[in-house]
Amino acid sequence: MSNRGHSIAVIGAGSWGTALALRLGLNGCDVRLWGRDVSAMQQMQETRENQRYLPACTLPDTITCHADLAAAIDGADDWLLVVPSKAFDETLGRLQELAQGRSLRIAWASKGLDPNTHRFLDEVVKRYFPDIPMAVLSGPSFAAEVAQLCPTAVVVAGTDKTWLKELSESFNADRFRVYENHDMAGVELCGALKNILAIAAGISDGMGLGSNARAALLTRGMAEMRRLASFFDADPDTLMGLAGFGDLLLTAMDDRSRNRRFGLALGKGQSVDDAKGGIDQVIEGMVACEIVYRLAQDQSLSLPIIEQVYAICYESRSPEEALTQLMSREPRSEG
Repeated sequence: MSNRGHSIAVIGAGSWGTALALRLGLNGCDVRLWGRDVSAMQQMQETRENQRYLPACTLPDTITCHADLAAAIDGADDWLLVVPSKAFDETLGRLQELAQGRSLRIAWASKGLDPNTHRFLDEVVKRYFPDIPMAVLSGPSFAAEVAQLCPTAVVVAGTDKTWLKELSESFNADRFRVYENHDMAGVELCGALKNILAIAAGISDGMGLGSNARAALLTRGMAEMRRLASFFDADPDTLMGLAGFGDLLLTAMDDRSRNRRFGLALGKGQSVDDAKGGIDQVIEGMVACEIVYRLAQDQSLSLPIIEQVYAICYESRSPEEALTQLMSREPRSEG
């Protein structure tokens, strides 16, 4: 399939949305990139750079930048949403009003759970656009490295084989590889949970607890991911793939991860508000942590690491007290 002339609207012009738009544009797609900041989008259209998030990464001429959502989706029957999870529902509501019954396909690269329903983002899509092809893109991928054409591998999961194949072909390039997956629940779950565990790893490293502690924390965190995967009937193999183990490694161990940096600040004694202010972007792991904690309480799931991250973020528990509670738990078999 040739990408030349394939029109796709990328909804969300942050670092990740811009990087994915750039990748599609370099592959010859007709990309309409939308962001809500009028002056920022005008500047991007004129300078061919996202100067706030991805400076020095030139946007190809195949990308047009819009602050008008209706103009961005005009003529594009494929949409890629790259907005924070807390804005996902609102954005889909606006898109539904503009779609006017059009036949379309939707993908998203947002990672997290819906804060209103505490469920996966595909369920939000289904409320507004039932019975359309859907897909989610996830995996270990820093936006800056994608924009700089560093080798990257991601996964797409969805409900329609044709849409998965065409979406993969739209992204695939010499240094960007897409693997197909049909476990949408598993891919979405991993995208949310890895951010919570990245906060935990950051807290541990911020406290100076060492490499042994980080390795134990992430390994036991994977056990909590398995319990949740079982609850949602997700494929356990997905946890060991790019969306799970791969993205966890990246997000939990590299200081460019905002969730890890947030945890580092907490581990060094900063308050939650000060740590959030230092990041100045959405901390998806904090949003997901509240949702997953409530679910665990309702369903009597044992998620001790996630429970302690919640207590630090929402109940003013100190990292030292959280460590004491984790290490003083009754010994049990691994599993």
